[in-house]
Amino acid sequence: MIITSTFFLKIASAFPELRGKLKRAGMPYKPEEFVKRTFLSTFYATTGIVFSVFMVLIKFEAFRGVLFIIPPIVFIVLFTYLIKLPDAKITKIEKEISREIVFAGRYLVIEMESGVPVYNAMINVSKNYEAIGKYFKEITDKVDLGTSMEDALNEAVELVPSGDFRRILWQIVNSLRTGSDISKSLSSVIEQIVREQAIELNQYSRRLNPLAMFYMIIAVILPSLGITTLIILSSFIEFELNLTSLIILACFLGFVQFMFLSIIRFSRPAVEL
Repeated sequence: MIITSTFFLKIASAFPELRGKLKRAGMPYKPEEFVKRTFLSTFYATTGIVFSVFMVLIKFEAFRGVLFIIPPIVFIVLFTYLIKLPDAKITKIEKEISREIVFAGRYLVIEMESGVPVYNAMINVSKNYEAIGKYFKEITDKVDLGTSMEDALNEAVELVPSGDFRRILWQIVNSLRTGSDISKSLSSVIEQIVREQAIELNQYSRRLNPLAMFYMIIAVILPSLGITTLIILSSFIEFELNLTSLIILACFLGFVQFMFLSIIRFSRPAVEL
């Protein structure tokens, strides 16, 4: 048991940023625990994949040597993918926060300009905005338990994965320290975030035009012309274009279109202005 724990600790030490990523992703695991879970999940998945491939390739003697190469490759690829799950979750949280950051920030400013204390304004934000409200609720809960507002905000800054949200929290902390008007300083930060999001949208629109062009060429024009050419050539030369070949081509084209749509969808900034 001690040897196993040491083994996972050594693997976790190869990822020094894993502890912070797990906290920002909201995953309640120690680095060695997450590495252990990832290792076991990878082992089970690799066993299933290798067994399935073995059942297919066992009939072909020429491919039997490949069976000794497949397990380590599959294990390394899956482990590398699964160990990045905190990064994927952080990215998802960042997008959720980006959709609310402007509206929640303006709501917070309006509350404080109306004379509502910072603590009560945070409670109101936590009730109206799901992604950002979760962090404000944690802050107010810590204040209820006796933590000072400044310390609670500083702790939240370490856990927030969004840079824009950290800027807002830092601005609140600085205003509390200096005694300046929080609403005015927050307004300037929010307007800056709005300008940055507008620039991000313009950059996305410029990227979208060439992506759409490549999509039309590779996923629409080239497949239709290519398959037509193959059908014509198969009637002149000894090239058999059977149903299996057409199904494989259709699956490949479907995969290419899926990849293009995924690239377009994930490159879209999570902004709502």
